[in-house]
Amino acid sequence: MRERALLSFPLIMFILILPFLWSGLGRDPQELPSALIDQPFPDFSLTDLEDAELTRGLDDIKGKVMLVNVWATWCFACSLEHEMLNELASRGVPIVGLNYKDDRRSANRWLTERGNPYSFNIFDQRGSLGMDLGVYGAPETYLIDADSIVRHRRAGVLDKDIWENEFSKRYETLISSSNEL
Repeated sequence: MRERALLSFPLIMFILILPFLWSGLGRDPQELPSALIDQPFPDFSLTDLEDAELTRGLDDIKGKVMLVNVWATWCFACSLEHEMLNELASRGVPIVGLNYKDDRRSANRWLTERGNPYSFNIFDQRGSLGMDLGVYGAPETYLIDADSIVRHRRAGVLDKDIWENEFSKRYETLISSSNEL
């Protein structure tokens, strides 16, 4: 009798865990929740990627609707989205780069070779701002309103479909509301 109970234990555990597994099947793994949605962008004081003598802070991203894009040279997915970022920048979408846990020299060379879509880059070598943002990894993209409030976040590659389905309408709405002020 005891042997029978021991043999049925894995089946019982599976049945108990099944509802949790089932609930996760319909979720998009790229849609990771962020505690910062509708919250202010974290305050920071970090150097500029291109100019190590220049300190960047929250005041540098205030007053304009923009994207903040977390990227790094070691990130393969970042190279996949880079062409889209260049295209958005050419259309006038302001993008600030957050170079995450990277090497300054490699990052600058990468931008020279692939084009630089960023208005400027924050150099976050230790990942302190990334930690405050709750970054899971690179790439991640944040939509920030003119008051530096985080309005949307996407973990993973920002491609044409993601731009059209998730960011474009939100971006245009924020631009329209900031122009009315």
